[in-house]
Amino acid sequence: MKAITRTEFNFKNQTGKYVGKVRDVYSIGDNYLVMIATDRISAFDVVLPKGIPYKGQVLNQIASNFLDRTSDIVPNWKIASPDPMVTVGHKCTGYPVEMIIRGYLTGSSWRAYKSGVREICGVKIPDGMKEHQAFEKPIITPTTKAEIGEHDMDISREEIISSGLV
Repeated sequence: MKAITRTEFNFKNQTGKYVGKVRDVYSIGDNYLVMIATDRISAFDVVLPKGIPYKGQVLNQIASNFLDRTSDIVPNWKIASPDPMVTVGHKCTGYPVEMIIRGYLTGSSWRAYKSGVREICGVKIPDGMKEHQAFEKPIITPTTKAEIGEHDMDISREEIISSGLV
């Protein structure tokens, strides 16, 4: 099977389309979204040129499963998953924060560290570490969407709270 890295749908009452690093999101009127998890691969804020067949299906089914399993704890946006790569749900305002759990000094954290940064998202990083070195224990490094551009911006726990993002 060929990887599905691009979608081009025109749904009834479609009012917009957003193409993310991995998902294509179609707005239907003011109330609904159709989210398609593609086979695109994003690593370290870069979309790689080739996708992996069935990756979107696996990603969507994992998310769909957890949305179903937690719906009795807290309401969520999901209405249905009519296809293994698709979830349809209510349009809502999300929290613009993503939590990244890092076990190693790799990628953007390494680039920052190499330039002299010793605190990432409010977490102090010791001197003398090497690229790909494991942290003593995993660290939580939140990010928020940049106002302009595609890259996420590091943010500390204190900044999340003081800014009113959540």
